[in-house]
Amino acid sequence: MLTSQAVTRGVQVHVESRYLQERSSPERGGWFFGYTVTISNVGMETVQLLSRHWIITDAHGRIEEVRGPGVVGAQPRLRPGESFEYTSGCPLRTPFGTMRGTYQMVTSEGATFDATIAPFTLTTPESLN
Repeated sequence: MLTSQAVTRGVQVHVESRYLQERSSPERGGWFFGYTVTISNVGMETVQLLSRHWIITDAHGRIEEVRGPGVVGAQPRLRPGESFEYTSGCPLRTPFGTMRGTYQMVTSEGATFDATIAPFTLTTPESLN
């Protein structure tokens, strides 16, 4: 599952991950993965992304949680029909892992909710076999 998709209250989150061999150092116990997220407003109300919460799990079951404001320095505001796309990365100490999480969103009326980021896999091509 190198892709995932979820819709929460009209906010669709689609993720695609990939292994970045050129940024990895398996001989030193480091693998690096990139992921591209597309956040689309498929609902009827304007929303803004306030913060992120990632849960990253490696192949040994070690969990790291990452929280922070916005994504890649932005807190995008999306009107109905608009999308925002960004690319980021994640280092792991194993050649396989998963990520999932939430984006805290707020509507133009001030209601907050968590948009789900469905689980997706971080894996080297060799781990798929």
